[in-house]
Amino acid sequence: MDNNKQTAEVIDLETHSEPQHFLIKLFATTFSYVFHPLFIPIYVTLFLVYQHPYLFSAETDIEKLRLFLQMFVNCTFLPLVSVLLLRGLNFIDSIFLQSQKERIIPYIISMIFYFWNWYAFKNNIVAEELVSFSLALFIASIIGFMANIVLKISLHAIAVSVMSCFIAWLTFREIDLFILYMLISFLITGAVCTARQIVSNHSKQEIYLGIVVGVISQLLAIYFAV
Repeated sequence: MDNNKQTAEVIDLETHSEPQHFLIKLFATTFSYVFHPLFIPIYVTLFLVYQHPYLFSAETDIEKLRLFLQMFVNCTFLPLVSVLLLRGLNFIDSIFLQSQKERIIPYIISMIFYFWNWYAFKNNIVAEELVSFSLALFIASIIGFMANIVLKISLHAIAVSVMSCFIAWLTFREIDLFILYMLISFLITGAVCTARQIVSNHSKQEIYLGIVVGVISQLLAIYFAV
């Protein structure tokens, strides 16, 4: 009788845990898509162009749109199209780039587009903040490419940590304006890295290393671009 009762309790626990497990995976998957590395550049650009109180206040709406579209095309649209073409031509097995080998060509393609984006911003005398962030993306792609030789470093972790380090830098420069944004960026970084542990095959080492790479990339960009 006791054995039957214990069995029933185990089944009941498993039944209740399945929906919870499903919800956790759902939230983790959603965070992974919403804060995909390809989307982080346009989020930061939107923040700088439309939320910063004075950085682009002198620019017209057309000029702001041009800056946003340049970042979108170079750092989101073209890399995404390139990955889709690689999949269509069977150079990679999945658009999710599950293996280190599959990431080699996309890394090289991203480096080219990120370099061009930074170079164009730099020579068009865009605000140093946007130039610094663009350079950080380029540096992160280089370091990530080299790290990929050894292990499959988390691209999500690199992207969100570049974002967080960048906003932290803005906060340290103008404390009263960006403390809330810095806290939100830290929360996003923690949530995304946790999500990748749940729904990806990344190890904790690969995620932590991604954070380190992102922070170092942005710090180097600040040093060289500002």
